[in-house]
Amino acid sequence: QVQLVESGGGLVQPGGSLRLSCAAPGRISAINVMGWYRQAPGKERELVAVHSRSGSTDYAESVKGRFTISRDNAANTVVLQMNSLKGEDSAVYYCAVVGIWNDGYGFDPSAYWGQGIQVTVSS
Repeated sequence: QVQLVESGGGLVQPGGSLRLSCAAPGRISAINVMGWYRQAPGKERELVAVHSRSGSTDYAESVKGRFTISRDNAANTVVLQMNSLKGEDSAVYYCAVVGIWNDGYGFDPSAYWGQGIQVTVSS
């Protein structure tokens, strides 16, 4: 089992910025993909941004140019910097990791999710 630790989020005015962080503590030597998803009330969960271990990134069209995802492979952390926030960005944001190399246990191809963190953009 992997317990993801999320931080950041909260309430911000339109046009403001927030930073979300996610860490995967434990005996993990490497993670294939780390990213963020979000789910607004009444809507399905959607991809926001993902970052592969090799360095490639992918973003939802709605956040391109405003959000930036970065990761620290040595620390197994991923950060989502969100700028120029809009009301439609309000949602619960979930950290997700896929494909983990555990120290002593080999490769685990499963996906793991954080508990979610609320982001509210409102004046």
